[in-house]
Amino acid sequence: MSAVLDVTAWVCLVIGGLLSLSAGVALMRFPDLLSRMHAATKPQVLGLLLVLIGCALRLRDAVDITTLLLVAVFSMATAPVAAHMIGRAAYRAGQARSDLLVVDDLAGADDKR
Repeated sequence: MSAVLDVTAWVCLVIGGLLSLSAGVALMRFPDLLSRMHAATKPQVLGLLLVLIGCALRLRDAVDITTLLLVAVFSMATAPVAAHMIGRAAYRAGQARSDLLVVDDLAGADDKR
């Protein structure tokens, strides 16, 4: 059973590391702010969660797993909010490319304040 958990932990660590690496590469390669914001949140958070799961499978101690769970909860709570705030600020500052937006829900929203 321990060997199966070790292999599962290894797979989670490798996939999580690759997802985090792909998020970092996407931050450098994507052309506009909204695409970069997507790359900074989606694969990065999933990669972090997989790394935390892999660490939890390897450590198997209640204190360590509790700490890893707290890291996961705080990451899941803060990353989407930060991305939303960055995207909204960039839109208001005129940094978002309007030709790439399929639906512009914020058009005219500043006029209503």
